Amino acid sequence: MLSPKKVKYRRRQKGRLKGKALSKGSTLEFGDYGLQALECGYMTSKQIEAGRVAITRHVKRGGKIWIRVFPDKPITKKPAETRMGKGKGSTEGWVAVIKPGRIIYELKGVGESVAAEAMRLASHKLPFATRFVVRSGA
Repeated sequence: MLSPKKVKYRRRQKGRLKGKALSKGSTLEFGDYGLQALECGYMTSKQIEAGRVAITRHVKRGGKIWIRVFPDKPITKKPAETRMGKGKGSTEGWVAVIKPGRIIYELKGVGESVAAEAMRLASHKLPFATRFVVRSGA
């Protein structure tokens, strides 16, 4: 699973999921086809990997895939049946913060129908709504 090699702080505050993605993460940069988020949410490293596997299996090792998100935010959890207090829990996993407009996966080197089906399969692995986007010149 994806996780950072080194972080400045082991635990981070939760923050709020609101607003749109920055302009640099919301356009197709590498591939001809992409999967774009329409809602806010967290995407765990397991979900990123599950989507990548779904795309790779459908295109049968054809084309090139880019993963445009990285899980760099630690999510903590306290053990079961623990009383309130006694500090913040230990790190349970890593998530990527996704905002509307963010491109998650990009694909190049396959036909549009194959890419659309691969992105549809990957979108079923994600906890928020997405849409299939095509580069204007493709």
